[in-house]
Amino acid sequence: MKIGIIGRPQSGKSTLFQLFTNHEVNSNNKTQVAVGKVPDPRVDVLASLQKPLKTTYATIDFLDVPGFIPGQNSNGKSFLQSVSDADALVLVTRAFESDIVPSYNGIQPYGDFNEIQQELVVADWSLLETRLERIAKQRGKNPQVAEELAILEKCQKTLEQDLPLRQLELTEDEEKLLRTYDFLTKKPLIVAVNVDEEQMRSGSYPQQRELEEELERLHIPLIQVSAQIEAEINELDREDAELFMEELGITESGIARIAQTVYAHLGLISFFTAGEKEVHSWTIKKGDTASRAAGKIHSDIERGFIRAEVVSYEDLVQHGTMQTVKEKGLFRLEGRDYVVQDGDVITFRFNV
Repeated sequence: MKIGIIGRPQSGKSTLFQLFTNHEVNSNNKTQVAVGKVPDPRVDVLASLQKPLKTTYATIDFLDVPGFIPGQNSNGKSFLQSVSDADALVLVTRAFESDIVPSYNGIQPYGDFNEIQQELVVADWSLLETRLERIAKQRGKNPQVAEELAILEKCQKTLEQDLPLRQLELTEDEEKLLRTYDFLTKKPLIVAVNVDEEQMRSGSYPQQRELEEELERLHIPLIQVSAQIEAEINELDREDAELFMEELGITESGIARIAQTVYAHLGLISFFTAGEKEVHSWTIKKGDTASRAAGKIHSDIERGFIRAEVVSYEDLVQHGTMQTVKEKGLFRLEGRDYVVQDGDVITFRFNV
């Protein structure tokens, strides 16, 4: 899974990228790619119970795209190449005040969102026009292009209203066809407004009402995060970090909340394998079956699937050991068509 982090220069997006990935940010104005682990306290709890030799978190590939300057990316080509294969976008808008970090165009998170959203629409419009020109040449020769043309004309009407293609209501077949185009405004989008400590404490920042109302209208999730605070938390040991977060009224880090929102927005869940050798978190789509989850680990396990031995995370934590869970009758044997639930702890039995 790939997540593209976009935003204006000096918005704090590269700081968030660094916090996600522990990857040093360079200044060569090129897209950077690094792997970050998905924060999940359940992994830590399972590891404390199992005492494994190895603990492995689920991971996400993050793309840190160079600062977005309206007008300089109007053809969409360089930007499109950077995030065309991203599964979702996180748009970081700046609300924080700083004498050290100058703002690109004043503190206007709502204005920044609108300008970048417009640039994404322009990039999609450019891609759409190119495809429509090609279809026009094929219309008389290939009758199959009529269906594609009808869908693209729907897209055209939406983009003409300066609306993202996420607003379109499409059939399953239409959705499948559009996925081949990598339209930017069709990708799931999450907005992270980057605030300072004072704004975090007060819960308010410039243009807050306008931004919240617009994102609600467009059904786009909004997360309030402070890259400054996240960086400070990252430098503290666990006990001091928890005290600092408690003082600020924060129950979990902004990085964790962004990851959770990405999962929810993309329809993803986690299941776990847990034993003496390793505790491992795996990411699958909500609704995936046990056999498909087995294939996430290895294709041989999916091919030779016999059964899944399942216990819920909550039951295992409550009772402490797998043996006690079995004695309480909370251990289940499931077949290949069992729909995996978020937090399931699974042992797969297979034969190849």
